[in-house]
Amino acid sequence: MASRVDAPLKVTGRAKYGVDNNFPGMVYGYLVLSTIAHGEIAAMDVTAARSAPGVLAVYTPFDPLELRTPNSPLFGDTWVPLQDREVAYYGQPIGFVVAETFEQARDAAALIEVSYHQRPARTSLLDGLDSAEDPPPGHDGAPPSLEVLAPGVESIEDALAASPVVVSATYTTAAQNHAPMEPHSAVAVWDADGLTVYSGNQGSHMVAAELASAVAADPASVRVVNPFVGGAFGGKGRTSAPAFLAAAAARALNRPVKAALTREQVFTATANRPATVQRLSLGADADGTLIALRHDSWCGTAMDRSFVEPTSHGTSREWYTTQNLAISQKIVPLHIPPGTFMRAPGEAPGSFALESAIDELAVALRMDPIELRLRNNSVAPPGKDLQWSSKHLDECFRIGAARFGWANRSPNGHTDGDWLVGLGTATAMFPALRFPATVGVTLRADDTALVATSGADPGTGLLTVLSLVGAESLDISPDRVTPQLGDSALPPGGMSGGSTATASAGTAIMVAAAKVIDDLLALAAAPGAPFAGTEVSYADGRVLADGRSMTFGELLRAVGRESITATGSSAPGEELTKHSFSSFGAQFCEVRVHRWTREIRVSRLLGVFDAGRIINPQPARSQLMGGMIWGVSAALHEGLDFEANGRPANADLASYLVPVNADIPEIDVHFVEYPDTLHNDLGAKGVGEIGVVGVAAAIANAIYNATGTRIRHIPILLEDLLD
Repeated sequence: MASRVDAPLKVTGRAKYGVDNNFPGMVYGYLVLSTIAHGEIAAMDVTAARSAPGVLAVYTPFDPLELRTPNSPLFGDTWVPLQDREVAYYGQPIGFVVAETFEQARDAAALIEVSYHQRPARTSLLDGLDSAEDPPPGHDGAPPSLEVLAPGVESIEDALAASPVVVSATYTTAAQNHAPMEPHSAVAVWDADGLTVYSGNQGSHMVAAELASAVAADPASVRVVNPFVGGAFGGKGRTSAPAFLAAAAARALNRPVKAALTREQVFTATANRPATVQRLSLGADADGTLIALRHDSWCGTAMDRSFVEPTSHGTSREWYTTQNLAISQKIVPLHIPPGTFMRAPGEAPGSFALESAIDELAVALRMDPIELRLRNNSVAPPGKDLQWSSKHLDECFRIGAARFGWANRSPNGHTDGDWLVGLGTATAMFPALRFPATVGVTLRADDTALVATSGADPGTGLLTVLSLVGAESLDISPDRVTPQLGDSALPPGGMSGGSTATASAGTAIMVAAAKVIDDLLALAAAPGAPFAGTEVSYADGRVLADGRSMTFGELLRAVGRESITATGSSAPGEELTKHSFSSFGAQFCEVRVHRWTREIRVSRLLGVFDAGRIINPQPARSQLMGGMIWGVSAALHEGLDFEANGRPANADLASYLVPVNADIPEIDVHFVEYPDTLHNDLGAKGVGEIGVVGVAAAIANAIYNATGTRIRHIPILLEDLLD
């Protein structure tokens, strides 16, 4: 187990985040946000703001910065502020004030008077269900509706009607905001070489491409730097409004510009996890064998239909073997802030519904919930011929049940004084994915190595993974490897998202290391070199031949070279035509509900995970614990509420609740470690997102076990348990 290489910098406060960069002559930008949810800006009186102390410029849709709409292969069009007068949601960026100090910019922004041609706004998901529509085609080509029926079965309704045991219910999940510790921000600097932007993000080369397109600059002249990121998990996958505005303003004013969202602005000027409504029907035989599964989902989305929370497609499409399957996804366009990826998009809210319904079926069958899950354990996604490359979910449940004391669970919970105590469980799954990635590996004359890629480490431990995989691939100790991340000038390392970074960058490191070793050996045996004309090999960081050896640094010095570099690339390939890929896990939870006050306390959590090879257990365990804590937060705390006029009712950390230390018990994480080399040569699968999956359902199931009350929405509130 290796310590995190970035830990000393972070715990001593020496890690430099984007907004920590300062430059001579730097000025400050402050965003102005809309105060209606739908309409057109009629006028903006900026006279007082422009004459306020220290103000250099005020930009609005009537006097905009020069920006274009960028398009990326992964995300499509990215919205850019101030380019028209349309307002699509409350809190939309509509202005930008630049002044000598942050306080001057903020105070001047408050002087701007905005008038609107206001239109009716649609802000309620529930009110819009009757007018829901099919979503645009997904990146994977999945249709919005899908049926897999057994031979001779006419419809999913017929399959359910023929099932001896049926449960049906509707589940709802609240909207959420990422609320990262580091608010979205940017520092933009133009010089003779072009534009440099310092900004926390999940893929610097992708943000650089979007910025280059937005400001109409040569992509080679735009650099984005983000060596440290203070939280992301989907919320910083795309270029932020402060980055677009700071970049354009810095060019217009010919001065460095720093712009950062306030904590309240993070709730609207970024993007959120949409709320969902999910209806599930499960039909089973008396022995628990699933006969039919129907999962219909609705989610909110922005008026541009830019994001869909794929709850049914992310869970019921793959999790259980069933003879008949029908899933559908609908969207309800709303005048609320846009949706985007958030830790386990689709799987997190989708698992609350599916795993609650599975628990309800177990109750109806009077069957142990683990036995029911294992009885319907899928060998391959229903309707697909591609079996899972590696799946040890049954072992996760067996080990978890033993560690958690599941055998002592009573179907009706038990009491401990004034506390009602219950146990719950749930399956966790998240697809094992990879993005294209390129990594550079450099051997240096001082016998150290550099492993570099433009990817990001938003607290996930990727820097340490680079050093460990680099050391293993080069056959040297990790302390001789310097990892570099978060700079678009480095080889493009993919996006830190989708639990892909280790598998993507790690596999590319192996390719690059093999190349640089081959180049080193060719250099060693070249005419005039120390091993000229001999057959050479490499081991333990040394070149060997005829009983002689030299470290790679000694060899480089001998031939007058300071370094030797090679790049390696990796991308998904033909393995996708042979297998299905996923990480798996079993979540266990104990809750205590006070008999009189109905206070809910999570008292124990255990997650057992099958996620391939674990490169470094310490950050991997931290990732999974963080996900499980987020699951507690989703179950009992988090919910972004919108008033009828579209204004967020709790857009601050005083009223948008997240857990604190007192809310979180000791968390036990266990790995069932089976390297999956069918997925990638490194054998690693993702751990970043699966930790949150299933936790909310396990908590709700435990609450039912303790109290006999089934709650079908999250967050679960104290008043939900009052008689």
